[in-house]
Amino acid sequence: MSPSADPQPQPGSAPGRGERHAGPSLSPSRAADFKTCPLLFRFRTIDRLPEKPTPDQVRGTLVHAVLESLFDLPAAERTPAAAAALVAPSWARLLEQEPALEALFAEAVATPSPAASPPAATTAGPQAAGAVSAGSVSAGAPASAGPAAASSPDAPEADAVTARTGETIEPSAPATTVPVAEAGGARSAAVADTLPGLEAAGEAERIAAFLAGAGDLLAGYFAVEDPQRLEPAERESLVSTLVDDELLIRGYIDRLDISPAGDLRVVDYKTGGAPREAFEGRALFQLKFYALVLWRTRGVVPRVLRLLYLKDAEICDYSPDAAELERFERTLVALSQAIERAKQDKDFRPKPSKLCGWCSHQAFCPEFGGTPPPYPDPQPEAVAPPEAEDDTITLPVPRQS
Repeated sequence: MSPSADPQPQPGSAPGRGERHAGPSLSPSRAADFKTCPLLFRFRTIDRLPEKPTPDQVRGTLVHAVLESLFDLPAAERTPAAAAALVAPSWARLLEQEPALEALFAEAVATPSPAASPPAATTAGPQAAGAVSAGSVSAGAPASAGPAAASSPDAPEADAVTARTGETIEPSAPATTVPVAEAGGARSAAVADTLPGLEAAGEAERIAAFLAGAGDLLAGYFAVEDPQRLEPAERESLVSTLVDDELLIRGYIDRLDISPAGDLRVVDYKTGGAPREAFEGRALFQLKFYALVLWRTRGVVPRVLRLLYLKDAEICDYSPDAAELERFERTLVALSQAIERAKQDKDFRPKPSKLCGWCSHQAFCPEFGGTPPPYPDPQPEAVAPPEAEDDTITLPVPRQS
């Protein structure tokens, strides 16, 4: 290899940042895009058409940042009041990374009526959808948490693990009080006054409401978990591996807990509402993605995949096994092959659904009388951090674990 050549990953290993990967790659979000609508995948991944983030997505990114910072504090200080105090500095850091976010509050944002709202997520295929029934919901969660709740609200606690605390394995316990919403709301007006560049009439009020909404989501978190009892092994961790010798799969894990016995629990924060049973597959698709990477890189099948729905204060736990992850791996390989065929043929067709009403690219979609832009010439690209999921935004600065 010449000194000027781009570094290549070693066989069987995943490339690092800045290395070029000659083969195909998948993240949970882009895999879900292709399953939802191949043309949407093209617009986002190949054409890279810009999309304006929604306030809900920005709020999701903010809440993720607050929860990450919360675990930087000593365990005894991880209180609802401490979380509320982290909202303002976390928001200021987001604005430093992406100043354009201020524009979201320059004018009022139209909110779709409930009747026009699409499902919270799309299905991820039969391999994900049918598997939910084997999960369990923590005893403190409402019975409406989806199929897992319906199947076994009082399931044995053996399916749950805690982070490394030096204690016996037991489920996470909720905090006894959740004054975050009140604390966040009381602080939000003052926070809006101290943020730079926000002087337009009505803008401060919109930011105050936005930050108060973040406080509500944090209250949902404290309703289902007590962070004082947890010591996560990893947070906002980028994981990746090669499967089938060429397919790079990668993604960010919100939180990884490891019990004293070595059991793994993958935790993902969801700032939207808990989806209906028919649409919960996409969220589990994402967690199986992470479980496969951990299994292939660490030789351990995660014991629990946990979804924390902060808006509804609900938990969904699911326990995969090796055989299931092997099938899931074959599914990803087949999906990647379908994507590569579509690239070769330059044929990404629209797939109409209820989600079309929320698509940012209707002007280019044949289903709405539009014409896609000319197909771009393929260009090799350095490996970049995977895209954000539906309830967050991708920031220009990579997240650190």
